[in-house]
Amino acid sequence: MENIGKSLPNKNDIKFTYESYRPILSEILSKIENKLRRSITLQSMPTYKSRVKSFGSYYRKVLRLKASEAEKHNFVPLTDMMGIRVICAFLEDLSEVERQVKENFDVREVEYKGAQQNFREFGYESVHVLIAIPADCMPEQRTLPLPENIVCEIQIRTILQDAWAEVEHELVYKTEFTPFDLPLKRKLASMNASLSLADIIFQEIRDYQKNLQGEVEARRAAFYDKADELTFNVPIEGKQKSESKSINRVSPYVRGTIDDMLLEAIQAHNHGELDKAIQIYSDILDSKPVPEAPVLAVIHKHRGMAFFARNDYKSALSDFKASVENDPNGFRSYYYIGIVQSIMGLHKEAVSAFDKSLEINEYQSHAHFRRAIAYFELGEYDKSLADLNSAQALGLNDAGCKSLNDKLVEKFGMKM
Repeated sequence: MENIGKSLPNKNDIKFTYESYRPILSEILSKIENKLRRSITLQSMPTYKSRVKSFGSYYRKVLRLKASEAEKHNFVPLTDMMGIRVICAFLEDLSEVERQVKENFDVREVEYKGAQQNFREFGYESVHVLIAIPADCMPEQRTLPLPENIVCEIQIRTILQDAWAEVEHELVYKTEFTPFDLPLKRKLASMNASLSLADIIFQEIRDYQKNLQGEVEARRAAFYDKADELTFNVPIEGKQKSESKSINRVSPYVRGTIDDMLLEAIQAHNHGELDKAIQIYSDILDSKPVPEAPVLAVIHKHRGMAFFARNDYKSALSDFKASVENDPNGFRSYYYIGIVQSIMGLHKEAVSAFDKSLEINEYQSHAHFRRAIAYFELGEYDKSLADLNSAQALGLNDAGCKSLNDKLVEKFGMKM
C-alpha cells in the first residue's frame, strides 16, 4: 500500500496554529480596510465587506492545493486567507478603484475573474487584486512570525456582481453541486446575463446623467454670463466667458422620448442653435408629459433660458413664471425671474422674485448679490449693502461685487 508510512497533515495541529493566527490576521485586515476607506474616493462611495477565512474553508483548500506543504508546516499561507470586497455602484467604478488601489498599495497580482467566459457560460465577474501587507497595517505586537509572502486579497465588484456571487456560492459551491441538466444551466446563465445587462443599463443611465449635467452646467454658465453683460453693459473684467462643452452623445433611451429630446435640445442650445432648441422644448410641452407638473417645470425653465439667449425677455419671463407655477419650490426659476425683471428695469418686482428664491434656499450668494443690485437701483442702499455683505460672506467676491461696493462707497461717501 502506497500510503503506509507516509506523513499526513495533522488536522488538529493545523487548526490550533491557524486559530492562533486568526487575531493577528483580523487585526491586519481591519487596518487594511481602514486604509482602503481613506484611500478610495468615488462619487458614489463603495461599501466594504471583509473576512478572515474560516478554518474549515482554509483546511479544505490547503489539502486540495498545498497538502505536501502542510505535511511540513502547520501554517500554510493562502492568498485569500484575508479578503476584502469593495462593492461599487457602477461598472465605471471598478477600473477607478483598481487604479486607486495600485496607487496606494504594493500590488502583487491582478486577476479578472470571468473575463475568459464565453456568452454561453455562467459565473460571476470580479477583479481580484493581491496586495502585500503595508508596514503601517502590521500588528503592533507580533506574537507569531508572519510569512514574508503573506498577502491580502481585494475583490472589486459591482453590487449586482456581488449579489450573483453570493447566490451562486450558495447554490453551487456550498452544496458541492454542479448543474448538469441543460435547462438548469440555461436558467443560471439567463440570470447571470440579466444581472450583467442590468449593470450595463445602470452604467448607460449614469453616462446619460453625466452628459446631461455637463450640458446643463454649460447652458447655465452661458445664461449667467449673458445676464452679467446685460447688467453691467460690458463683460466683467477678469471674467472669462463660458464655452460650450463638447460632450459625446450617450443615451440609453429610445430616440424621441422626453429624456432623449431634452438632451438634444440642451445640446442645440449650448451650440447656439436656439430656434432648434426652442422647437424641441415646445414639442415636449405639446406632448403633455406625464407626470405633468415636474416635467413642465423643467422644460419651461430650459425654454425660458433659450428665449433669454435670443433676447426675447418677455417670452423668457413667461416661461420662468410657468416653471414656478408647476414647481413652487423651484428657487432657481424664481432667481431667473428676478434676473429678467432686473434687466427689463422692473427692479421692485425683481426684489420680490429674489425674496421668494431666498426664502426657499437662503444660501445663494448670487441671489443675494442680484437683490443687492436691485435694491441699489431702487435707492435702498442700506439693504443693498446688507445683501452685498451676505453674498460675500457666502463666498462671492468677484469683480461685480467690487463694482457694486465702489458705487455704495460713493453713495455713502465713506470707505467700507
